[in-house]
Amino acid sequence: MNVAQSLLSTFNVRPAFDHYRGAAPFPRRRLRLPAVLLVVLSGLLIALMAGNGLDDRALPVMAMDVPIAFGIPYALLVPARKFLLHAAAYIAAFVGLLAAFGGTGTPLLATALTMALGLLLVIISVRPSGWSLSVMWQAEEARDMQARLAVAEERLRFGRDMHDVLGRNLSVIALKSELAVELAQRGNPAAVDQMVEVQRIARASQQEVRDVVRGYREADLPTELMGARGVLQAAGISVTAEGADGPAGIGAPAAVQAALGWVVREAATNVLRHGDPRHCSIRLARTRDAVVLEVENDGAGAADPLGGGGDGGGSGLAGLRERLGALGGSLTAGPVGDDPDLFRVTATVPLTAPGPGGRTDSDPGRRTASAGGERATGDERAALGERTASGERAAPSAPPASPSPDPSALPEER
Repeated sequence: MNVAQSLLSTFNVRPAFDHYRGAAPFPRRRLRLPAVLLVVLSGLLIALMAGNGLDDRALPVMAMDVPIAFGIPYALLVPARKFLLHAAAYIAAFVGLLAAFGGTGTPLLATALTMALGLLLVIISVRPSGWSLSVMWQAEEARDMQARLAVAEERLRFGRDMHDVLGRNLSVIALKSELAVELAQRGNPAAVDQMVEVQRIARASQQEVRDVVRGYREADLPTELMGARGVLQAAGISVTAEGADGPAGIGAPAAVQAALGWVVREAATNVLRHGDPRHCSIRLARTRDAVVLEVENDGAGAADPLGGGGDGGGSGLAGLRERLGALGGSLTAGPVGDDPDLFRVTATVPLTAPGPGGRTDSDPGRRTASAGGERATGDERAALGERTASGERAAPSAPPASPSPDPSALPEER
């Protein structure tokens, strides 16, 4: 019967804890059977004592064990003061019945003290444990909410950036398109100039959108270092960062900074996902012609740190190797020495990283790459100028700013 009471108590602990933290009300009918078992066990113990079938020295121990199984979930369902009052009433009733059926002084006093001690231990262990679990639960929910808010904030920021980039340009495109329609209907050759200007603004807007999206895709080394440190420390992993002063402190180009930022992000993800480390160290150093980043942790023995095969061919690290290879860099990952728990990821990127076409950052052709869009736009405008509006007359190439039409011809234009 005591075993059945313990099993019922185990089944009631989870809903009692949900009731304690306010997640769901506890169905009171689930206390009926445990209460009946408590009364039956108490009556059996009193009957054994009355029939001289129980030794006086065993009575306090057995009496202390009777209410504990019922008291554990009950301590989470009622306030502490109410629990203590109910416990005192139960002890008084139990000891009173023992005295009525022949109990004497010392065994009764010992029984009352042991029962009080047992129920006191229940309240001082169950209530703080429930409070600690509730705080941990709330902290987990707060982290989830913080993550959702961060995603929502990022979406709002992206929306603001897109509005700032496209809002004015789209308004100008709409206005100039309407103007070009009016000019074309009146046979004014300035309609061609207006459409060339519309084309220029549209291409400029396209490039601005690319710049915005590229800014969201690129990884910033100082930001990734700070984020990796915060995420790992939040997971209970101690983190040390050496030489992590960012690209300004080591003189790394922006392309090198972005590549190393991706390495930090992927390495921190692998530490959290595939290992069980206690410590992680991040070292950033500059040699004569390269930047070296090392991320080392001591949790590789519990699981495969790459989440893939043992040859270091994880899909995330394979993508990093391709990314670093485009810059002339390299990536190595594997155990450190003879210690199977230590795992190190080492990324090396030259300071004069070659571009996609084989040029380095110091190549003049690379420095003028940003002007390619303007040259292409000028060429397109020139090609458009060679076309004819009617098939016979060539339109002039567009100037940097479109000429204003005759105010008397279009009074509605401002």
